[in-house]
Amino acid sequence: MRHLLSTADLDRAEAVVVLDTAAQMAATQSREIKKLPTLHGRTVVNLFFEDSTRTRISFETAAKRLSADVINFSAKGSSVSKGESLKDTALTLQAMGADAIVIRHQASGAPHLLAHAGWVDAAVINAGDGTHQHPTQALLDAFTLRRHLRPGLGEDLAGLRVAIVGDVLHSRVARSNVHLLHTLGAHVTLVAPPTLVPVGVEAWPCEVSYDLDATLAAAPDAVMMLRVQRERMSGAGGGFFPSPLEYARRYGLDGARLRMLPDHAIVLHPGPMNRGLEISAEAADSPRSVIVEQVANGVAVRMAVLYLTLAGSSASAPIEETR
Repeated sequence: MRHLLSTADLDRAEAVVVLDTAAQMAATQSREIKKLPTLHGRTVVNLFFEDSTRTRISFETAAKRLSADVINFSAKGSSVSKGESLKDTALTLQAMGADAIVIRHQASGAPHLLAHAGWVDAAVINAGDGTHQHPTQALLDAFTLRRHLRPGLGEDLAGLRVAIVGDVLHSRVARSNVHLLHTLGAHVTLVAPPTLVPVGVEAWPCEVSYDLDATLAAAPDAVMMLRVQRERMSGAGGGFFPSPLEYARRYGLDGARLRMLPDHAIVLHPGPMNRGLEISAEAADSPRSVIVEQVANGVAVRMAVLYLTLAGSSASAPIEETR
């Protein structure tokens, strides 16, 4: 795997390899010595043009657990704030010998440009670009689903029914998950008010519903609640739903809706959560919520992605613990 730019670029076999490798990585994290020597001497740059806490720290932790050197680059306070272009930033990182660049950017397509413009030789990993893609989030979501509902190496998600609920319009997480879950064999239903459903969604490999209660009555195996991205809505003039109370009543996951789910069903959320809006405290803190586990799984998945993009031909070699 040279780059990871979109979940649409992964076929079933490639996705399963990432999930299986993440399972191996997760197993090493229960040991007393968590660090692996796999990427010793390699340099990973976290190039973040957009604010992030979970994703940046997760990638930094993953790289350090693999013994890589990590450089954290934030656009705020850097030459970017003085007008430096993405190209010149990339050329600077190339000159510094970056082996992998983890990029988060507010512009959709920026990671693809960085990977294919010829500016860098490094592996490029998309950590979220605009409203386009967030592939490692989708992979950690799939990894979490598999651990609970299809445990075992080599397994996909064939036959599972997953409801993705909320602000689909502004969500790169939804786009990434629809493609990946479909590739892995799951049946996906998007649930949102009509104003938060993207134009052209009929071409996506999923169903669309405007009725959350009817979708939950169909007994999905998992429900993924999306954050209502009010910061993007305010920039577009707002007015996507009448009020927060109205949205919570029609599309929020509360205790009553939680009890509609089958006993085995789990609840996911990419974070950060708007408690009381898309999800209630009762649902977020319930035993079937795996939201905190998703964070831990994110480190293992990002370790796997860094390992597979940087280890090259040695990616199939056994993962050994540092002595």
